[in-house]
Amino acid sequence: MKKNAIKNIILHTHYFITKIVDGDGLFVKNKFSDEEIEIRFYGIDAPEMKKCKKLIQDERETHIAGSLLIKLGLKSYKFLQKIATVGSNCSFMQEPKNTTDVFGRSLAYVMLSDGTILNEIMVGEGYAKPYDKVFCQELPKYQKLNLIARQKKKGLYAIVKKY
Repeated sequence: MKKNAIKNIILHTHYFITKIVDGDGLFVKNKFSDEEIEIRFYGIDAPEMKKCKKLIQDERETHIAGSLLIKLGLKSYKFLQKIATVGSNCSFMQEPKNTTDVFGRSLAYVMLSDGTILNEIMVGEGYAKPYDKVFCQELPKYQKLNLIARQKKKGLYAIVKKY
């Protein structure tokens, strides 16, 4: 994704990663104010890592056992840990009319200092799938990247056909 590809964004700079939560979320802290924010990535969904309502829903929808989904979730988490290490500098971008999820977490595109967009990498490498329950501007792009990752059996698609 080009830095200017998203229209009408709010850009937040001078942050660093403090914690990776799972394959589609992390915590960041502002270098100057020490404000810490939990971020859920726009447009993507990685498998859950523990038993919860969402895991049960995913089991029903995918017909994949929860234990396998949890293993996939851990693989997604480990991949994100590898590409977005704690302490890494980052910025994040938000769509003005869509800044938080139902749990109060900030929704964002997270960009590392080299310009890498984590949301895009997670889908493109097959460790997360597009999440279409909440629209974001990059969703059509993520759907295309997911199709390619699935065809090439990248990431989690090396183990399962869908998740």
